[in-house]
Amino acid sequence: MSRPINGQCLCGAVTVAATVTDPVLRACHCDMCRAHTSGMFVSLTTDAGSLRFDGPVTTYASSDWANRGFCATCGSTLFYEIPAAGERNVAAGLFKNAANAPLTLEFFADMCPQGYALAGDHRRLSTPETIAMFAPVEGDDQ
Repeated sequence: MSRPINGQCLCGAVTVAATVTDPVLRACHCDMCRAHTSGMFVSLTTDAGSLRFDGPVTTYASSDWANRGFCATCGSTLFYEIPAAGERNVAAGLFKNAANAPLTLEFFADMCPQGYALAGDHRRLSTPETIAMFAPVEGDDQ
């Protein structure tokens, strides 16, 4: 069953609302995510089409295919998006207790600095596995 969640950036200038049915957390350790957040980027899955932001949202084109969103007032990380795919991954830290979602997946796990390796039994994708997931070779079933 779907439930509403609400969150905000550090200063409260940007608010976010969504619904979640079976929310999970995913952590990314790629160089860009670590540079953007000074750690890993942890996203929260939300129901398709339910994510809404209100306030001074600014985006930065961090690559040819992706943007990163942040609050124009306080700089809080808001999301990572792939516009061509219509995909927006919201920052879990915007929501109280990360919407009580469990961590289920790490991207670029082999790039995770040893000082903050995550505990628990969840899937950890290496750099080649992550790249294969998002950019499959022509003819792959992925």
